[in-house]
This record gives sequence, C-alpha cells and structure tokens, in this order.
Amino acid sequence: MSRGGSLLPRDPGGEAWLGAVIGVLCFIACLMAAGALAADRAAHGWSARLRAEATVQVRPRADETGDAAAARAAETLSGVDGVEEARALDREAAEALLRPWMGEAALEDLPLPHLVTVRLSSESPASAEALGEALAEAGLDASVDDHSLWRGEIERSALTLTSLALAAFALTAGAAGAAITYATRAGIAARRREIEILSLSGAGRGQIIWQFQKRFGRLAALAGAGGGAAAAALLAAVRLAGGEGGVSPALPLAWSDLFILSLSPLLAATVALAAAWLAARRALDKGPPGAASSVSSGAGSVE
Repeated sequence: MSRGGSLLPRDPGGEAWLGAVIGVLCFIACLMAAGALAADRAAHGWSARLRAEATVQVRPRADETGDAAAARAAETLSGVDGVEEARALDREAAEALLRPWMGEAALEDLPLPHLVTVRLSSESPASAEALGEALAEAGLDASVDDHSLWRGEIERSALTLTSLALAAFALTAGAAGAAITYATRAGIAARRREIEILSLSGAGRGQIIWQFQKRFGRLAALAGAGGGAAAAALLAAVRLAGGEGGVSPALPLAWSDLFILSLSPLLAATVALAAAWLAARRALDKGPPGAASSVSSGAGSVE
C-alpha cells in the first residue's frame, strides 16, 4: 500500500480542481439555504401581520357623512370580542397611503373610500363574519376584508420557495456526487494494477473501497468548510450592511442563519462518502475479468 494508506495517485492539481468544484457548489447551496430561510421568515412575518389586522370599507347613508359613518363603525367594532383597536382613517391618512402609488396631483379630486383599520387580538382574533354581523346590527353598510386572500398568496409563495430550495439542494448534491463519482472511477482506473496486487495480497474489498471513501470524504469536508465559510462571510457582510432588516425588510437575514451553514462540511462529506462507495463498488464489479476474480479471491481470503 502507498504512503499514508491511500490507493489513489498523488495528483494535487486534479484534487485541487475537484475541491474547487465542491467548494463552489457548497457556497451556492449555502446562499440558497440562507435565501430560503430569509424568504420564509419574511412570508411568515407578513402573514402574521395580515392575520392580526382587518380593513373595513364603510358606505355612508344619505343622511350622514362618510367620516361620521366611519367613526360610528370604529366605535361599533371596538366593542367586539377579539378586537383590540378600531380606528377610522381620515382623508389625510388615506391620501398618505395612496400617495406613493398615485402621486400628488391625482389625489385632490379623487373620491376616496371611508376606511376603518381593525387590530385584532393575537390570542383569539375576531372573524370577518363576527365583524360583519356587528356592523349589520348597528345599521352600517360596510364590507370587511380580513386579508385572507393575501395571506393565501403569501403562504403559497413561501411553500414554492421552500420547494425550490429543496430542489436546488438536490441538484447541488447530485452535481457534487457526480464529480466525486467521476474522480473515484478515474482513480480506480489509474490504480487498477495496484488494486489487483493488493487483492492478491489479502486486502479485502471493503478495505479497498474504504480507501477511496476516506480520500474523497476528507477532500469534500475541507471543500465544504471552505464554501460554507465563504458564504457565511458574505452573508455576515450583507447583514452588517443592511442593519436590523438584513438585506431589506422583504428579505430579512438573521445571525442564527449563519449557524446552519456550519453543516456544510458534514453534508459535503456525507455525499462524498456515498458517491465514492457507489463508484468504487461499480468500478470493481465492472473491471476486467482478471481484476474482478482477483478482488473476489482476495476479499474471500480476508473475510
């Protein structure tokens, strides 16, 4: 057996390229994981805020103004169980909400709806049906929007992002496994004669395969550590530059996300061990007849 117990030829250049490929794949996978966590966190935050609020549009009667109808609706809803606060929006507040979308000039002559914002209890929020019944009993013509449509869209978006992240992880792991499989087969082909000699000398099949697993597992662990560290450094810089909101309120990053990236070496080594095991077994099984028989006889003599 060669120095260090390795059957593979010393090829620093080839191993460096393989390690670089695995490191880049781990770097991309870590960024995808962090992005998926941030998107999921943002989606759940938006969903929670929408679940805690409702909006009521009031249509005034002929004998009252819109502001009076909205104030009466806010007073009515304040007494409903599960409502923490109900506040009627005046025209200035409604214009402030619409100004970023419609501009300043169009708001002066635009008839705006009369709205009431409702903040619901976090423990037992009132349902849209309960709010509608209270308004109807008070003789108010109003419609209640509990934001269920927007919540559904956000939750579906979060599920889609999670599915895409899982698919990206699967593709990345598959690419790393393919690269390691190719390198393992190349190593076995380069050392076919040495493997035959070791088999005749009593080296078991499992011992030979373990040499390849150990070599590529160590390589993948180091490359995964490098890729994970680079991703962690980049995300830390982005987190510091973005302040409390991370990249932005729409994609918030947390310091706890960096701890998940520490799993990168373990995952990379696991993929490498599995890929090297499969590749070595297949390569030994499909080798030349003399090699296959010699390996089998050697394995039988040890086992």
